[in-house]
Amino acid sequence: MRVLIDTCVLYPTVMREMVLGAARRGAFSPFWSERILEEWARAARKLGPAGEAQARSEIALVSAGFPNAKTSVPNGAFSHLWLPDEDDIHVLAAAITASADAIMTLNAKDFPRQTLADEGVTRVDPDGFLYDLWLQDAQVIEDTASEVLAQARTLSGEAWEMRPLLKKARLPRCAKALA
Repeated sequence: MRVLIDTCVLYPTVMREMVLGAARRGAFSPFWSERILEEWARAARKLGPAGEAQARSEIALVSAGFPNAKTSVPNGAFSHLWLPDEDDIHVLAAAITASADAIMTLNAKDFPRQTLADEGVTRVDPDGFLYDLWLQDAQVIEDTASEVLAQARTLSGEAWEMRPLLKKARLPRCAKALA
């Protein structure tokens, strides 16, 4: 499955690491555009200059880890598209350009299912998507979650447990499944 990942899934860290960890294990093929990556860096500015610098480093690592994930949207090629928030049209255009089967986003209201279906794309939320992957192949998600948990413990210096970490990351179904 080919999935275009929206900015709101790439930033924050735990959600991104869960989603991309599953992709690294071959569960699906991720895609994004340069604009989506730039939105990630701009969103991290809220944490100050160090936040943006860290985001740009993470973007470089993610880009190197998935060299075929970036899709280029030709200027003006998708001027016929419509979404409730016109700032999100580039996400749909990137999905179409990447021949994506789905757009992964938390932003359901701005990506109406029927509008996406008209373009041959579905909308998935990260928690439901990861939960469905867990149902198909629990080991992929369990291994990913174990790595993410270990990384969270190392980086934060806190004794995170799986369920609270994933719930905080807005992945409650995964949290319950893996607890």
